[in-house]
Amino acid sequence: MTVSVGIIGATGAVGQRLIQLLAPNPEFEVEAVTASEDSAGKSYREAAKWRIDTPIPDEVAEMEVAPTDPESVPDDVQLVFSSLPSSVGEAVEPAFCEAGYVVSSNSSNARRDDDVPLTIPEINPDHLDLIEVQRDERGWDGALVKNPNCSTITMVPPLAAIDEEASLERVEVATLQAVSGAGYSGVSSMEIIDNAIPHIGKEEAKMETESRKLLGTFDGAAVHWHDVDVAASCNRIPTIDGHLENVWADTVEDVSPSAAADAMDAYPSLDLPSSPDQLIEVFEEPDRPQPRLDRTLGDGMTVSAGGIQETPSGLQFNCLAHNTLRGAAGASVLNGELLLENGYL
Repeated sequence: MTVSVGIIGATGAVGQRLIQLLAPNPEFEVEAVTASEDSAGKSYREAAKWRIDTPIPDEVAEMEVAPTDPESVPDDVQLVFSSLPSSVGEAVEPAFCEAGYVVSSNSSNARRDDDVPLTIPEINPDHLDLIEVQRDERGWDGALVKNPNCSTITMVPPLAAIDEEASLERVEVATLQAVSGAGYSGVSSMEIIDNAIPHIGKEEAKMETESRKLLGTFDGAAVHWHDVDVAASCNRIPTIDGHLENVWADTVEDVSPSAAADAMDAYPSLDLPSSPDQLIEVFEEPDRPQPRLDRTLGDGMTVSAGGIQETPSGLQFNCLAHNTLRGAAGASVLNGELLLENGYL
């Protein structure tokens, strides 16, 4: 038996990825799609300028796009996936939760809120139980769950493996982020071709805070953030998909590159429909991972790492993830599967 789901903000880049991923998902069936007032009332085919390299699923193409409010979503929908801009999500997502819907959101608003689970299912699945605190404090029957920023998702799995081995003390990261992370019209071709842009607004702060929350511990009442210091420098480069990151991790205990590689390689995945067989693929070659070669490993849900070297205070390594799959839509779907497995639907 499948769970009926809706997608709010369904016509944008992440919304389209959600539709692509949910169409074959054995646990979910899309019953509602919403977008702005300009798109409401049109068929999804008319409203969405489809840019995914697979056709629009037939069952969604002729679906009527509804306005983005709880009254426009059928009552039998149990789970809502949100890919709204954060400025819109800040107001709309709580309204859906108050109406009783469980919301798995990719939007950046509320990620740092004390009572909102920020989860990567393989890393901190126990944080999902923060939902009980959220419901008690906010008095709603629904729930709001967030996945982190696409750049944060890329580095946290390898860091979690290292932390278990040697305890993280400080992390520095420089990112080389694909243009799709800014949305279809986010960076013009005249800006990015033959260029690199050494600034992505608010991105550094997201990496520096979200990673500490993800790596923190949940005591049944609150999440205690990891005390690791994190410093980020974020750069946009002219690749289409796949965020590549150079990471320096200082550790409390000594750890060799081979021990770190073994810990990453052995870090467990989950038995969920969207989980990759291998969460972290470790390369021995010094020039891997690379976006064009490695972003689609595990159907785009595997994080890859390589170039692991010893430094005077820890390790340096490179990591890569597909930013609109593992880093956005796929992360939201995986959180939805975790919600279902843990009885929140």
